[in-house]
Amino acid sequence: MSEPPEPADWAEVAPSEPATPRVRRGIYLLPNLLTTGTLFAGFYAIVAAIDGNFERAAVAVFIAMIFDGLDGRVARWTHTESAFGKEYDSLSDMVAFGIAPAIIVYQWGVGRAADYSALAGQVGWLVTFFYAVAAALRLARFNTRTAFVDKRYFEGLPSPSAAAVASSAIWCAAKYSLDGPNTVLAMFVLTGLAGLLMVSRFYYWSFKGLEPTGRLRFPRVIWIPLAFVLIAARPDVVLFALFGAFAASAPLIWLVRKLRRRPAPVRGQR
Repeated sequence: MSEPPEPADWAEVAPSEPATPRVRRGIYLLPNLLTTGTLFAGFYAIVAAIDGNFERAAVAVFIAMIFDGLDGRVARWTHTESAFGKEYDSLSDMVAFGIAPAIIVYQWGVGRAADYSALAGQVGWLVTFFYAVAAALRLARFNTRTAFVDKRYFEGLPSPSAAAVASSAIWCAAKYSLDGPNTVLAMFVLTGLAGLLMVSRFYYWSFKGLEPTGRLRFPRVIWIPLAFVLIAARPDVVLFALFGAFAASAPLIWLVRKLRRRPAPVRGQR
């Protein structure tokens, strides 16, 4: 994998050279209907979390991710991209992947943390608010730099992936009745880290280089049904493991590259 471009390289792109095609004006039914599905799933996740149905709330976040992954692709395939659709998509993403996960973690953890100490409850409140702010900043940065970034990479953890990490963690905690003080602390730390990664400068592979019509070697085909079987058997644990590994991938790659570039010590010197 090639090295992602540095931010200084982006500034060298002339503003008069558009990197993306001109966006049409107007409102198109099909892609915006899918975006509405994202918004509805995010709204349902909030309502379910308020009612204490954390497993349903987490599932709704993943359903929102499916709709979010479809609306843009459908718009490109049907040539129905529009400025309205872009703004509507960002607002829906903020609800589904910014506000909904924050409320899920808040409803699950802040009450439990307050039982241990008032300070713990306040820290949990601040952590969940920080996550919501980080999601808003992440979406705003993405919208303003779309024309200048390398499409193969995301700058910072994408908000859907951060939402998947936070929501699947609460899903596991709710399903297996993990509500001790150490678990609550771990959930707050995980949510805060997800927020930090969203506004970080780490580069994440966008998977946009994968062609759905491309050829695939037979030994790799077996991983596709295996992944579906694992997700169907233990969706909470498997989804948390997958998105957690993706969230940790960029910092780990950065750390490995830093260690490899460190100069070797000269003999005779400490």
